[in-house]
Amino acid sequence: MKLSFLGAAREVTGSCYRVETEHCNFLIDCGMVQGGRDAPLRNHKPFAFDPQSIDFVLLTHAHIDHSGLLPKLVLAGYNGPIYTTRATQDLLGVMLPDSGHIQEVDADRAVRRSRPNALPPLYTVQDAKDSLLQLESVHYDERFSPHPSVACTFRDAGHILGSAILEIWITEGTRTRKLVASGDLGQPGRPIVRDPTLIAEADFLLMESTYGDRNHKDLPSTLDELAQIIEHTMHKHKGNVIVPAFAVGRTQELIYHLHLLTQQGRLRDLNIFIDSPMAVAVTKITQRHFELFDSEAQHIHEWKKNAKKLPKMHFVSDVAESIALNNVRSGAIIISASGMCDAGRIKHHLRHNLGRSECSILITGFQAGGTLGRRLVDGEKTVRIFGEEVHVRASIHTLGGFSAHADLQALLNWSASFKKAPERTFLVHGEPAAANNLAEQLRLQNKWAVEVPEIGQSFEL
Repeated sequence: MKLSFLGAAREVTGSCYRVETEHCNFLIDCGMVQGGRDAPLRNHKPFAFDPQSIDFVLLTHAHIDHSGLLPKLVLAGYNGPIYTTRATQDLLGVMLPDSGHIQEVDADRAVRRSRPNALPPLYTVQDAKDSLLQLESVHYDERFSPHPSVACTFRDAGHILGSAILEIWITEGTRTRKLVASGDLGQPGRPIVRDPTLIAEADFLLMESTYGDRNHKDLPSTLDELAQIIEHTMHKHKGNVIVPAFAVGRTQELIYHLHLLTQQGRLRDLNIFIDSPMAVAVTKITQRHFELFDSEAQHIHEWKKNAKKLPKMHFVSDVAESIALNNVRSGAIIISASGMCDAGRIKHHLRHNLGRSECSILITGFQAGGTLGRRLVDGEKTVRIFGEEVHVRASIHTLGGFSAHADLQALLNWSASFKKAPERTFLVHGEPAAANNLAEQLRLQNKWAVEVPEIGQSFEL
């Protein structure tokens, strides 16, 4: 068996791993590189393998850094199945066409601005829709065989709706070995999604390490900070609160918390705008998968049915409505994608509010290097948006307690569920400092054999 790391190795983007066995070849994830000036060129490079040589794809979840190159894979000749959970399949029906739309718009803008070396779209909306035909959904906890020599089970990863840990049994000759891919692990105790499933054994482990060098602030303290920022900004300084949020997972969690804080009497008179067509669609999909909610989310769902003083919720899909929000000078909480501020409507809201000292910007998720969100977190005083220099006068707040990724302690706790050490553990989906720190912790505490692979590196197992 040969394992190749084609993305998300010493970085947090572009997840893609190829497994070559005696009888078949398959991919775990096929994600888009996001953030940084070289991202478009990297995404346009030909695959490092023949797409027609792949027998099947196993997809951990719907986030674009894990799924975003599936249409490109299909365009390049892949015609096999893409296995994932039903909730992920539903989410991809919104997310991949949206990604195709962004590709088309960005390419058209580059041509109109006569940019040298303008790149064509990676794929179109129609290409994305075509790739959806190859999705095949599987249930959590049910074992299936994508190939006669391979068995697989999807376990709940607790990251976003539909996210999965993969347990994969591979038979070569008379020997069967077990490969586990964690996907993105969620932080235990988060609302809506359930806690990550504990895994007891693996011969080989691919484990994420996004926050392998730090712990999140606890949720009660994070909610205190959220309530204080909103109250301070909207009622004392009469400004707006702008929240760049991932359309999948983070937006729905924020809606939940804002309702919860209202129920507790800690926030009042909220005027919330969800300005993202994809987030609106994803919120509806989330509501359709009520059976996947944890008990806390089910409780708040029931409260909303009978409550009288609910936050005012405005779901904005129309472009004209979105543009009109630029004229709102105070009293609005605007939640908009993208979560790293590099695309979509959030850039317009930042352009109109960053320069206003009475406003606040809430960063609620991981910001990859090279993104506009990362530059704001790093304290840059001037940023360029749509070719315009914007002075940063608004308050920038980072609320790490909302992260959908497991922190260092949660990663260590999850690893402790293994009854014995995997023969080899590979840390992925983490920048070097985070991955290396987690590797050292696992070596010291668990006595595991841990490696941090580089992009393009392959291992014989």
